[in-house]
Order: sequence, then structure tokens, then C-alpha cells
Amino acid sequence: MDISLEISIIKTIPLHFLLFQKVYFAIVTPMNERLRKLLKDSTSAIHVALEERALDLFSRYYRELLFWNEKMNLISFHTPEEVLIKHFIDSLTPLPYITRPQGRLLDIGSGGGFPGVPLKIARPALQVSLLEASRKKCSFLKHLIRQLPLSQAEVIHTRVESAMTDNSYHRVFQTVISRAAFKLPALFSMSRFFLSPGGLLIAMKGPRGETEETGSAHGSDLHFIACHDLCLPLDGGRRKIMIYQIDS
Repeated sequence: MDISLEISIIKTIPLHFLLFQKVYFAIVTPMNERLRKLLKDSTSAIHVALEERALDLFSRYYRELLFWNEKMNLISFHTPEEVLIKHFIDSLTPLPYITRPQGRLLDIGSGGGFPGVPLKIARPALQVSLLEASRKKCSFLKHLIRQLPLSQAEVIHTRVESAMTDNSYHRVFQTVISRAAFKLPALFSMSRFFLSPGGLLIAMKGPRGETEETGSAHGSDLHFIACHDLCLPLDGGRRKIMIYQIDS
């Protein structure tokens, strides 16, 4: 999608929405010191260390996300703390299990950038591709990448089925990740196309997950490695991180 398409989307935003952008930004300011401290403390609780630059980027991300969310419904939340815990912190929980921090990572069904953008902020050397079918969400993601800015990050605007017909994406990613966007059998099929030899599939699931799938990936080339149960800081929300590895 080129810049003219993004401009056409922006033209659909009501004029009063654009006129009051500065006022809205004054209301939903970048994260204040209390929220920054909450983010820093919460990442420490999941064994992730954030530098000051990363905290600054999360602050900008927070502002852009809330602003665009008024138009696109990118996320659901009731309080600023929910944005931090249920979206930023939740997205960072797989970070300790990414074994190639300078490799290529594909986020399937990225939506508002989760988990790919938080992972990229926390580990700048990651080469992140955000795969998303929604045109409007892709506009937000491209805008976000420019605004932060993030190098070695791209948006792939297509359905995953179409991406799987493009040989430029075939077996080139060391990590494939998805945050509750697809059932495991579908992720297994996708991963076989996208993963490079020895690469990891990381499936982020809710508390119940799909435990019947932990022992087998319905094929001899993709093997179950681990299932990590964890609790999110502050709200105690339970998550499962399920990891599979494809043959070398």
C-alpha cells in the first residue's frame, strides 16, 4: 500500500477529529512518570529489562495507539494500566524464548502491532515483519514505524494465504509468532511455509490454551518444545506460551 492510499484513509477521518488532535493529545499525553514506572517495574517482573530509549518509544507508541484507536478500534481497554499490561507487557512475555535476537521474526495477524512492535522496541536488532490483512490497520502500522521510528521493520499487507504463495517469504524467518490470532493447526501449516530450518513457532494463548496440541504438531517436521504458563503483573491474567521447532 502506497502513501496515496494512506492519505485517502486519513481523508475519511472527520474534520473535527483532526482539528482537535492537539487537544486530544493533551488529554492522552505520552505515558506519565507513574505509567513509565509501572511499565518498567512490570517488565522487570517478567525478566525483561528496558532501557530509557525503549521506555521513550513505548511512550510514543502509547500515544499513537490511543489516538488511532478512536477511529479504528485497534484495542479494547478501560484504563491506561490495561493498555500497558494487557497489550505491551503481554506482548513482551515471549521475549526470553526468542533464541535469535538478531534474526527475522514474522508476526502473523499483527493488528495494532502486537506482539511484533513491543518485541522490536525491546530488542532493536530483531528484523520484524508485521503481517496484517486489514488495510486500515496496515496504515496505522506503517505510520507507527515511521513515527517511532523503527528500522528493519516492515508491514506486509496481505492475507496469510496470499503470503504463502510468495516465495520471497518461504523459509526465511527464524521465528514465527502469533498472539491468539489463529488456532494451532492453522499455525502449524503456516509455520512450515515461513520458518527457516531450525526455526521456532511461538503461539501466545489464553489460560486454557489448546493443551490437546502440546504433544504433537500433526507432522514429523514440527516438534513441541515447551509450554510456559505465566501470570501477567498487576492483574494476574494467565497466559500460555507454546513453542514448537521445525527440523533443521
